[in-house]
Amino acid sequence: MIHAWIEESIDYTGEQLRSLWAFERFGLQGDSIVAFVGKADVDRAHLVDRRDARQGKPIYSEQMLHFIVEHFDTDLEKAIWRQRLLICIIREELEEHVPGLTLIRRGDDLFFGDRKLTVSIATVSPLSSLIHTGINVVAEKAPVPACGLREWGLDAPQIGRLMAERYAAEVESIRKARCKVRAVQ
Repeated sequence: MIHAWIEESIDYTGEQLRSLWAFERFGLQGDSIVAFVGKADVDRAHLVDRRDARQGKPIYSEQMLHFIVEHFDTDLEKAIWRQRLLICIIREELEEHVPGLTLIRRGDDLFFGDRKLTVSIATVSPLSSLIHTGINVVAEKAPVPACGLREWGLDAPQIGRLMAERYAAEVESIRKARCKVRAVQ
């Protein structure tokens, strides 16, 4: 699995959550996780979560650490499992880097107390399954009570690289685990 850190600031609008975005934009062909920092401002037309769209819940952050994941299969349930795996990796990485930090996972979101740290969605296209996860870097101007990486003194590019590498390694480990067991009767 390919993992890449993108130095350029990219504002996430929801348009990036589409098949072949990483290939077309960066030449990354195959299953990939791309990490970058930028604003998040997703209008209703680009909201994949239809419940959020019906409720008029905006996705906005002045600065987020973003992950776009693409796997070339179209199993939505598997995409959601992978999304939850990514969220668990993010939680573990943050708790390892910030002594005494305890985050709460509720489904595909992470919270610090009652303040929201992440947004995340998994979906499929006719070609692939896709995940977007964003972690607030700063919490100001968020539409809900929020927290961000800056309040813990974390460097978004540094931690983002580690998280992307760890996700790619976990996926590779899962693929290898499939190849060492025998079938049972």
